[in-house]
Amino acid sequence: MERPAWAPRSIDISVPSVSRIYDFYLGGSHNFEVDREAARRAMEFMPGLPKIMQANRAFMRRAVRFAADEGIDQFLDIGSGIPTFGSVHEVAGRSCPGARVVYVDHDPVAVAHSEAVLAGNDDADVVAGDLLKPREILAAPQVRRLIDLNRPVALLLVAILHFVEDADDPYAAVAELSDALAPGSLLVLTHASYEGIPLPAERAEGAVDVYNNIRNPLIMRSREEIARFFEGYDMVEPGLVPMPRWRPEGPLEDDDPYAYSGFAGVGRTA
Repeated sequence: MERPAWAPRSIDISVPSVSRIYDFYLGGSHNFEVDREAARRAMEFMPGLPKIMQANRAFMRRAVRFAADEGIDQFLDIGSGIPTFGSVHEVAGRSCPGARVVYVDHDPVAVAHSEAVLAGNDDADVVAGDLLKPREILAAPQVRRLIDLNRPVALLLVAILHFVEDADDPYAAVAELSDALAPGSLLVLTHASYEGIPLPAERAEGAVDVYNNIRNPLIMRSREEIARFFEGYDMVEPGLVPMPRWRPEGPLEDDDPYAYSGFAGVGRTA
């Protein structure tokens, strides 16, 4: 397999990566045949997976515009993946010129590609970091340079928490990050769930097994379990809802039923 110029030499391109699979679902070009193969296997069980990812990105963009309209000009996007059209720094920059963005991901391809995309951009940067090590993220020089934790920040945890097993205590990691945020900050979150998927759970489990088989367990949580991530936050209307129902910008009638899989919400620190 030939290694493209954008792929760091240190990565094993024979092993699928969650962020590159996500890039494939979104129609991106930063993925390998091994990623596309895993994606197609998952889609045999859940053909609507690309639609779920598109709904996820559309929610993220609406939430970033909402944050900017609320006067927030700092964004910390953890589990940011590979930047594609309409990434946080583009959406935030259009709504709020001079907005500062730090992306965080542990996938070397996502980090390398982010560095290439952000070259020469003084208002955005990327950190190679792990959600489960919040202190390291907050202490990173890129975060210290661009993010003032004494002012409100929008913390984005979009489509990442469902890759953290309960044994690794994602609630503690989110609480530690939340504790570092100034009053008036926002938590922007999406999470996979069996609730809302237009398929029997047994069939959806086939797609979940594909992720388990590539050693990236996908943890489906209930709405109640997802709501726990927002402890200590006041929910922004309309609360924790299927992604298209969070402050839609147009009519919902035509939306693909798969778009309603999982939940999205925004909370504000008091």
